[in-house]
Amino acid sequence: MNNQIVRFLLLGGTAAAINWIVRFPLSAIMPMPAAVIVAYMIGMCAGFTLYRKYVFPGSNRPLMEQTLTFIGVNLVGAVIVLGLTTLFLGLLAQVAWPDIVREGLAHGVAIGLGSVVNFIGHKQLTFRLSGHPAA
Repeated sequence: MNNQIVRFLLLGGTAAAINWIVRFPLSAIMPMPAAVIVAYMIGMCAGFTLYRKYVFPGSNRPLMEQTLTFIGVNLVGAVIVLGLTTLFLGLLAQVAWPDIVREGLAHGVAIGLGSVVNFIGHKQLTFRLSGHPAA
């Protein structure tokens, strides 16, 4: 279990870094909320591939079920990340930092908090063994 958590954190960190990094150029061409969602989807694709192969490789559920459940768990996560990003931006509104710093900090913290929801959802739903009910 501990090894699984370490792999999830390392590979989830990689997917989150992809999510966080690609948001910057996206913000140059679209509004911040749209950039957060598109960046989240890009990170989600990386995360699915990494989690399926290296974190939860024992799932015997069909690929389509895993994919649809993964999308569902991540939609919940995306709403959480967007909501927290918006909340933290509001809390940082009076701080005299450049927008890029405030936005990066707000988005980064939101991603970190959203990862807790994702681990639980993917372990209990997405990649659980077929025939075993979610706990």
